[in-house]
Amino acid sequence: MVKIAPSILSADFANLGKEIKALEQAGADMIHIDVMDGHYVPNLTFGAGVVKALRAYTTLPFDVHLMVTEPDKMIPWFAKAGADIITVHLETSPHLDKILMSIKDYGLKAGVSLNPSTPEEGLKYILDRLDQILVMSVNPGFGGQSFIDSQLEKISNIKQMIGDRAIEIEVDGGINPLTAAECIAAGADILVAGSSIFVGGEYQKNINNLR
Repeated sequence: MVKIAPSILSADFANLGKEIKALEQAGADMIHIDVMDGHYVPNLTFGAGVVKALRAYTTLPFDVHLMVTEPDKMIPWFAKAGADIITVHLETSPHLDKILMSIKDYGLKAGVSLNPSTPEEGLKYILDRLDQILVMSVNPGFGGQSFIDSQLEKISNIKQMIGDRAIEIEVDGGINPLTAAECIAAGADILVAGSSIFVGGEYQKNINNLR
């Protein structure tokens, strides 16, 4: 069954601990934490101190998505703060293989994210370093955007590239019950959702609708 990873970018920032507890009780599989530095994307969000503070509120895996220009500097911070998975963008470093190895050295799962315009071919020589591939189905930086349909083909192509490797495909952006079904059919294993989970405060119902 597909895993659901609520993005706390859409949560009530004044009550994040309470929100995370509620998401766990509602059946979430992991918590997706979008870290933005105001450079790689035009927004600022969470630092390692926030992640460390939230770690006490749940045993769910923390799926930390680094939308930053220098991920190699931040990996130690978030590893020590309680991340379980760290994902970096393919375009952010000429030494991506080294960065993925450093994530693994902390005993964490390593992921790479692809923007909508980023071709999947860049994954070819790092597949054996990966636990997760994050396909951005919106342009990163802000929540509430519409799903970009062209990413369904990318998901299918990545599924074929992976073969029998134990790599999960995660999709983030514009996920609702309709696009969730399309992503699952294309090969997605994990769905990141913000607005469609938090709307109306009915977390369990909304998570079940995505499944």
